[in-house]
Amino acid sequence: MPYTSNKPGAAPDPEALRARIAGWGADLDPGDRPAFPREHPGIRTGAHWALPEQQPTKGRERERSVEHERLTPVFGTAQPLHGLSGAIRRYAYDRYSEGQAAHWLLLILGDRIESAGAHAKSMLTRRPDDPITQSGVLGERGRRPIASRLRPGRVDLKHAWMDPILVLGPWVLAAVLVFRTGRAIMRPAKRRR
Repeated sequence: MPYTSNKPGAAPDPEALRARIAGWGADLDPGDRPAFPREHPGIRTGAHWALPEQQPTKGRERERSVEHERLTPVFGTAQPLHGLSGAIRRYAYDRYSEGQAAHWLLLILGDRIESAGAHAKSMLTRRPDDPITQSGVLGERGRRPIASRLRPGRVDLKHAWMDPILVLGPWVLAAVLVFRTGRAIMRPAKRRR
């Protein structure tokens, strides 16, 4: 159900919640809440509105989670969605709640597709991405790079095996596509001779 000012159903009894959940209701006393002075109804904020004026969408529909009844009054427009990654992200917002893993997995997939596209575009420029120098690997040369990566207690040790795949994967894929495209172009040329 979308978030609205009307709460569905009755709220559980506070005493039952306090008995069931340790620490529940610790901030019910206004004296225990650090933000309470700002919550006091008598404080004048200077705002001349109850809800800010809605930013215009300029004919382009913005992403909005299915939980929310309306778009937030102000939203970013610097990076509009585009291409396949944008379509995947729009589908995630239109179809799945933010509380579902599918929503976030689709957003991650859209991000990975956009990242791979950016790597592929960089190969068509005069200065393509360089995964070796831009990853900072050369900066570790004199500081025991292998030992520092394998030391116990390092947080990223569990997924360190997949880092080369994620960094080099788009490069290998682009190289394979270029090779296959070149081969497909060259085959008909050889047959005509």
